[in-house]
Amino acid sequence: MSIQYFTQEGLDKLKKELAQLISVERPLISQQIAEARDKGDLSENAEYDAAKNAQGMLELRISQLEEIIRNARIIDTSKIDISKVALLSTVELRNTKTKGVIKYTLVPENETDIKKGKISINSPIAKGLLGKSKGDIAEIKVPAGIITLEIINITR
Repeated sequence: MSIQYFTQEGLDKLKKELAQLISVERPLISQQIAEARDKGDLSENAEYDAAKNAQGMLELRISQLEEIIRNARIIDTSKIDISKVALLSTVELRNTKTKGVIKYTLVPENETDIKKGKISINSPIAKGLLGKSKGDIAEIKVPAGIITLEIINITR
């Protein structure tokens, strides 16, 4: 697996999920398997099969999270230049057509949360904004056509 970049907040969220899976979910599934096993014939025991499948999925997710965390790198926000749009920039934009104003923070792919205004650095809008400065106009091709956005402000 390749190196993935995270904010400290994003990595902490993954570590919290891993701890939950190991300390709460794993014992719960083990208990379900034991209870199903106690019901007798395993060859026709749907509860046992379901619990074993859930255990397999859980162990796969635990293994994936451990691998991601092992290869994770934290992004040092103190070294980010705020004169140009870059990863972890918060950009205030004005749609030149509708005059609507919106704010986005450009985050690593794995930390995208549109409800919180966090868009992937790999999204069309983020790609169209990268390297631009305050006052610049970006014409960005999106599924609905081309939108023109003016960069009002860049913060970190």
